[in-house]
Amino acid sequence: MEAAGEARSAAPAPADEEPRAKAPGDRRCSSSAEEAALEVSWVQGFSKKNFGFINNQTVCYPCGNYILFLNIETKKTTVLQCQTGQVGAFAANRNSQVLAFSDRKLNPVIYIYTFPELNKLAELKGNAQLDYTLLAFSFTGPYVASYSSIPEFVLSVWNWQENILLCSETQPGVTATSLTFNPMNWQQLCFVNESSLTIWHIERNNDEHHLKQNPVKLPDGQGSVSPRKDLFFPVSHSEDPYYGPDLPVSAIAGLVGDEAETFMPRNYIKPSVHPTAHCWTATSEIYVGCKEGYVLAIDAETCSVSVLQQKPLPGGKPKDLQKPVLFAMAFCNEGLYAAGSEGILFFYHVKGLQYEMKICADILQPISSLIFSPDYTILLLVTDQGTVYTYKPAQSGEVVKLLDACSSCFLAADFLTPGNKYCVSVTISGEVQVWLLEDGTCLSKLNIDIEATAMACCPSSNSVAVGTKRGQIYFLDVTKVEAPRVVHRIFLSKFPVLSLHYDQSGQFLIARATEGHIFILDARPSKLFQVLGYVVLADEVLDLSVASDFKNDLVEVVVLLKVAEVQRATLEIFCLSSALTTDNDKYVNAQGMLNASAIKKEQYDLDYPLSSAVRLKDNIVYGYCTCAPFICKYHLSEENMLEDPSVFLSEKRTPSNQFGPGFLCLSPNSRWLASAAKDGVLFIYHTFTMDILAQKHSHSYQGGGIRSVVFSLDGKFILVNGENDGALVCLKWKKIKKTEVKEAAFHWQSLLAILNKPTLNENIVLKSMAEWQFDPESTSESLPEEKFKEAPVKSSNVEVTEEDGNITSLYSASTNDMTWIGQKIKKVIREETQRFANQKKELQMGIKKLRKTIQKMMLENEQVPDIEKLEQHEFNLDIEEQERAQAEAEREVARARKEIEMENLANRYLQDVIKHECWDAMCVKGRAVKCFRMACEVKNYPLKGHSEEELETLEKVLRLKKIETADLKVQKKNLETESETVLPKEEGEKAEEAMADDSASDCLIGSLSSQYGGDTSILYHQWDLHTREQKVNQIVLLKDIIYKVKTAFNKEFDIVAQQKEQEIARVKERNLRIREILAQLDLQVEVWEPALTDDEIPEQALTVQDSEIKVEKYLTQQEREKAEMLAKLEMERHLAAMDNERLRALNDMMGGVLEIKKEDILKMDIPPPPFISKPEHVWSDEEKKIFREHEKKVKQLNEEKENYRRALENELKKLEASIQETTQNFDETVCKLSERKVKIEMVIYQEELKIVNLIYALLLDEELDTREVGLHNFLMKKEKDKVKTARTIQTTKNKIEAYIDTYENAIVEEKNLECGFTKEFADVPANLFDELFQLYKHRPKTPMTEILHDTANPYGDGSGSAEDYKDALTLLMKAMDKLDSPEHMPNGLDLPMWEHFCLARRNKMESEELVKWMALTLAEMQAFLQRRMDDNEKIKSEIEDIFQELTWLQEEKMKLQLNLTVQFLLKQGQVELESTEIPDYSDAILINKSVIEELNCSIMAQGQKKIASMVECKEFSKGIFQLEWEHKKMRMQIDDLKQKARDIVTLPISKDRQLFLTVLNYDSRIAHHISVMEETLGIMDKLHKKNVKNRQKRIKELEKCISLKEEANYELSLELKEMLVSVSERRHIFEAADTRHVSEKIAKQRYREILKQKHLRGLVKEQEEQFEILQAEVERLKSRTFPIL
Repeated sequence: MEAAGEARSAAPAPADEEPRAKAPGDRRCSSSAEEAALEVSWVQGFSKKNFGFINNQTVCYPCGNYILFLNIETKKTTVLQCQTGQVGAFAANRNSQVLAFSDRKLNPVIYIYTFPELNKLAELKGNAQLDYTLLAFSFTGPYVASYSSIPEFVLSVWNWQENILLCSETQPGVTATSLTFNPMNWQQLCFVNESSLTIWHIERNNDEHHLKQNPVKLPDGQGSVSPRKDLFFPVSHSEDPYYGPDLPVSAIAGLVGDEAETFMPRNYIKPSVHPTAHCWTATSEIYVGCKEGYVLAIDAETCSVSVLQQKPLPGGKPKDLQKPVLFAMAFCNEGLYAAGSEGILFFYHVKGLQYEMKICADILQPISSLIFSPDYTILLLVTDQGTVYTYKPAQSGEVVKLLDACSSCFLAADFLTPGNKYCVSVTISGEVQVWLLEDGTCLSKLNIDIEATAMACCPSSNSVAVGTKRGQIYFLDVTKVEAPRVVHRIFLSKFPVLSLHYDQSGQFLIARATEGHIFILDARPSKLFQVLGYVVLADEVLDLSVASDFKNDLVEVVVLLKVAEVQRATLEIFCLSSALTTDNDKYVNAQGMLNASAIKKEQYDLDYPLSSAVRLKDNIVYGYCTCAPFICKYHLSEENMLEDPSVFLSEKRTPSNQFGPGFLCLSPNSRWLASAAKDGVLFIYHTFTMDILAQKHSHSYQGGGIRSVVFSLDGKFILVNGENDGALVCLKWKKIKKTEVKEAAFHWQSLLAILNKPTLNENIVLKSMAEWQFDPESTSESLPEEKFKEAPVKSSNVEVTEEDGNITSLYSASTNDMTWIGQKIKKVIREETQRFANQKKELQMGIKKLRKTIQKMMLENEQVPDIEKLEQHEFNLDIEEQERAQAEAEREVARARKEIEMENLANRYLQDVIKHECWDAMCVKGRAVKCFRMACEVKNYPLKGHSEEELETLEKVLRLKKIETADLKVQKKNLETESETVLPKEEGEKAEEAMADDSASDCLIGSLSSQYGGDTSILYHQWDLHTREQKVNQIVLLKDIIYKVKTAFNKEFDIVAQQKEQEIARVKERNLRIREILAQLDLQVEVWEPALTDDEIPEQALTVQDSEIKVEKYLTQQEREKAEMLAKLEMERHLAAMDNERLRALNDMMGGVLEIKKEDILKMDIPPPPFISKPEHVWSDEEKKIFREHEKKVKQLNEEKENYRRALENELKKLEASIQETTQNFDETVCKLSERKVKIEMVIYQEELKIVNLIYALLLDEELDTREVGLHNFLMKKEKDKVKTARTIQTTKNKIEAYIDTYENAIVEEKNLECGFTKEFADVPANLFDELFQLYKHRPKTPMTEILHDTANPYGDGSGSAEDYKDALTLLMKAMDKLDSPEHMPNGLDLPMWEHFCLARRNKMESEELVKWMALTLAEMQAFLQRRMDDNEKIKSEIEDIFQELTWLQEEKMKLQLNLTVQFLLKQGQVELESTEIPDYSDAILINKSVIEELNCSIMAQGQKKIASMVECKEFSKGIFQLEWEHKKMRMQIDDLKQKARDIVTLPISKDRQLFLTVLNYDSRIAHHISVMEETLGIMDKLHKKNVKNRQKRIKELEKCISLKEEANYELSLELKEMLVSVSERRHIFEAADTRHVSEKIAKQRYREILKQKHLRGLVKEQEEQFEILQAEVERLKSRTFPIL
């Protein structure tokens, strides 16, 4: 604790002297501030920031505004306060025993302190504006690295001994997670963030330092290391003949500047591993743990990464050893210790790229960091939960708990009765701690495992009340401070407990909950903490304070209320008497609410809005104002009222130097008033004078300020709790008036005198209470509502109604799970149910009778006539409920209607937008034309009209093209006139050929658009598109051609569409006649009726027909009445028309017509004579004559009917054939249109292909320009770097030259010292001189520090720097002190001479050390120069590469302008390839056809000459060959004649041979015989053909006969049908008239017809057989005559 005081005295600008304290209040505290002051007694807390060893026995860590030093052996804590606010970044150097930390104010400062003196060594002020996030000390040397957060993101390296910023670098937007120096080389830094790792090299050039970044390429998520790809400079330039050169993705993306160099597409990005922990090794390697479970080894020099693999274990891998995620690492000589979220400490033994792993300890808590002590005997394990363990690797024992803090923030703290020994605190997580006030030792802990919201200690017993968020209060027994326990729990309500307050007598416990609920409890354990009642206030409660009046035995409760929408505050004060505890039922109602008469509630309206208020004696109230920084004093008397009698005016306003919302706390003796706010500064005021007694900056604004303040009963201590910084600070008086101390002690003693006896008694009861057992169900997040609903209210005498059941279902039947309010309400309901049980039964019986009566009435209502029936709602007795339901239904209907209207409105808006964009904006609407009989459909081209901007662009391009064409014609004309006299005839012929070739220019234009409505004469020639403007203009012209082609097709389409409408109209006209014929013929045949579809008339889709609406149309009342009236009028008109006697008579007598038309002949019928019913033998002659006339008329009528029917059928066939023919013709027209559209599509695609090629050429040109700009920017950067590097090289060379001179002078001086030694001691005797010279040359061994002697340190003697010269020289001078002692003086040498010798020897040694140091510095400067020269060479090579790239780009751009993409039209088959391999045209060029033709002409002329000479040679050779052949022929003839002679001799003579020999002209004879045979064959052939023709003619005749027969058969079948009809009619007539004779005659006639048909069928069959025979004969003759066929 003395160290803490020394630290505070050494710290600059303490809080009492800060400028903010010198406000107006400083005038009042000028005298008292010198007499009173606060100091920190102890601090407790835990933060998740860095831990560190400051020496072998002490660890340190930040907490809030403080840094705590914990001694491992004694467990004592020392405190160092940051006077400027909360501690930010923190680091400790165990070698130098210094620590560094930053504050969190604006423009933060880094402070360097020593330990254990706690003296401030330096203040490092950088350019950071908000905060430092990381600090790191170097292992050797006075260096510290810092990293700032937003907005700078600057990495800085400092020399803290000299307070110098050595170097810094910015990394915009990079958030770091850890930062460490290489223990073996302070010039290397490891910088890690969540997804990357960077090694920074600190390069030194004498007094200059530079940071050089070396990013490390981490493996991907699968653990594979892929080489880095340079996307800005590809390895090779591959060029495609069509797509052009292969450019970087940055040029394709159109990026220039820095973005082009760093751009990487998403598909190139592979997620890398995420570093979580790292540590350095003794070989300057870095071990890195990853979130993916990998362990990496990184070489700091080469930045190469290797993934360490685990050696296979026998028997497989245990579950705990399968790639754990490491969050902490520590390296030692034996290997690597690591840990992670599993809470297991692992040991890695690494060999090469493999490691073996074993488990050292398991603490079951996530480990966040591992730290070795300076002597590497103790390993510190820090967890996220606030627990710190120690582990000794050498002993391989169990871990030992060093610190058991809580990572959760402190919620509240209070003093345990009597208030001078112990205090109790609670965290938000529900952990209760008991502390010793003397030094802050934690005596015990208890975790209730529930979120706490409030805590208070009882003055009358050693009990502690803890309020929770669920509305519960836990009561703890702390009579044994080493073992607190929970003895009781009360479930007040479902509302969270916001605060707990005891009165000074310890009689009442006041609990403040949400929604204005204040509960009053008996605070004594002997009363089992009984709930006395509660009060519900109208407004939100902001603050509550309690004051005890011992004289009147009253407790006053002051409640501050928030008044909505009014800038004022309301204060309510009510009193609690001790009678509440003795006779509670008198003062509370059945629901447990306190009566107004019992508490004497008073209300006061104050003139300012307050956030806190406390009451003193004499009706004085102090309030903390929220709208302005001052404290208001009110005297609640009538004199201080405003004009409004209910508002009190503040008597005095004391300005406050605090900011943010705050609160007030009154000391137990009411002498001191504490004020705390969000700024974290605690002010203590005199309550009577409101002068500032003391102030202390215990917390900070960055940590949320102060959460709570409490005074001890004796006034010696003050507990201050931070909001979010996790620090609990105990303050004590460093300096105060003795009168103040005596008054506080007197009040404490008088209070103890009152409380001693009840405290003793209550503690005895408290000890005897059993420990309360935790119920897991009762501590659940929410009450079990299902249980509430399942628990009915049981009553033996009362039937609970449904309404009562609903009320009681809100509360559980279990007392443990039911709130106190719920129990009260349940009890009231039970009592009311028992009290009114009889009345309920009577009401229920009456309701049952009424229900039966209504049901009977409803049954009777169903049986009466409809006119007498009542509506269903008229039987509803609860009219109000019915109206309410109807109103609710109407509201729901209105809501639904509104939603539907809004949805319809949105749909209509969407419809309008779509219609405007896709329909109204189209000058040509999209439609289709379909065939009648085929599945063929042709669509037109929907077109939008040209906008004004497009028309202006087109006109501009056309005007420009006309100007260029005119200029070109003028130039050609001038050239023609100049060369007219020189042109030979051949040039004229070539011109004529060129003119003739214009007809075939389509192949050169590349499309056939000129044949389909496009004007290609306005286009640029494909060989002339060199500039960007020409290509853009060509695109505009091509788009116009496409538009014209589509327009031309649309015109043809419109003609065809109109033709279809005309054809449909004609078909409909013919269909009318067809329907009439079908009706006359009485045929039920469906008539084909063509119509236009929605695709052909798209306008139909925009209108809704009534037939499309499937639901019934909703009609309003007026529309229904109008429809009924129209229907009634229509019915009356129809009845009036039906009542016409003349029309009715005409319909009855003549079918509604006055004369019979020809169309009605089929309906005519001749009635039989009346005597037809008589037998035929009784007929008279007259009757027989009449009957014959009747038959004749019937026959004539039937013939007329038949003729008319045939005429109708013929007409029907003609109409159908006509429709068929017209529709087929139209279908052919549509097919032709479809074929034309296919060709037009081809033409459009040809033009679009041109556009695509031009756009691609423009895009490629733009990409090349972008690449060129990017390379120029990169070149400028490299040139700047080159200039900068050259300047650095030149400066460094100059410095080295100057330093070499100094170094050589130092060497000369060092040698001169040795020569001067001989001169100075020349008077010394020779024997002594030799001995002195040996001592002059003798050098002591340089002493090493303890840590370097320690063999456990894995890093040993790290490579030092040139700045270690001072430390080495200091150590050397200390070692020389022993050699300079008179004990080593040679005998015979006097003391002054010895002292002179020692001084000379020291000068010599200092000179030697200076030379060594300068040599090291010179080597560093030369190394720095060499690195800069290497960088310069590298930059030169990069610049050369850039120039090469720029040259290549210029060539590519030139190629792009000259190598044009030309589109040709070639017919199929014109280009044929012998194989499937496409020739390589990369080296081909495109030239004019005339050049080739001229070359071909010359080649052909030379070829003809060559051919002529070859023919001549061939003819000469042919003569030689012919002579040789004739000679050979003659020889062969000789041999043949000889052979014939031999054959003649041996040949036998036959008849033929005799003829041959005897007949003079044997060949003519044979030829004559052959001619005769040929003539015979010709005659036979003619005969055969004639027979074939006759047979074919016969076949045709038979086929014609067959067709006639088929027609006759068809007619006969029709006649048969008619006859069957007539037979049936005759049968009916015969049956009616009994005319057997007539029927027999008809039967005979029918029989003859059948025989005739049978004969015809036989004749047809015979003819078919004969036809088959003839056909077979024809085939036989054909095969015989022409056997080859």
